Amino acid sequence: MTTDARSYLGRTVDLVIDRPLGSRHPRCEIIYQLNYGYVPGTLSPDGHELDAWYLGADRPVDRASGHCLAVIHRTNDDDDKLVVVAAHQLDLTDDDIRAATLFVEQYYESVIWR
Repeated sequence: MTTDARSYLGRTVDLVIDRPLGSRHPRCEIIYQLNYGYVPGTLSPDGHELDAWYLGADRPVDRASGHCLAVIHRTNDDDDKLVVVAAHQLDLTDDDIRAATLFVEQYYESVIWR
């Protein structure tokens, strides 16, 4: 059974970061401007763990924990992304989230769920 990304809104989430800040995407030329990972033990509609952007570290990390502030729901893809933030970033707006994730999310149509 797949995990509903919206069920994480407002919760503390532990992440494994498999694409740290500054790393290169394995299949294209994208350089990650944020830490990106997944929630262990979950299943998203694409058959992999539920993915997450981690906003809150200005250096590469391999694990992170934070508050799920939002979900980027891709309307032209079946792969929702959690937006997990450090405590000092709880006031981020939708525009802030879009700006931070634009380097990848520009290729998808999406809405932000809060």
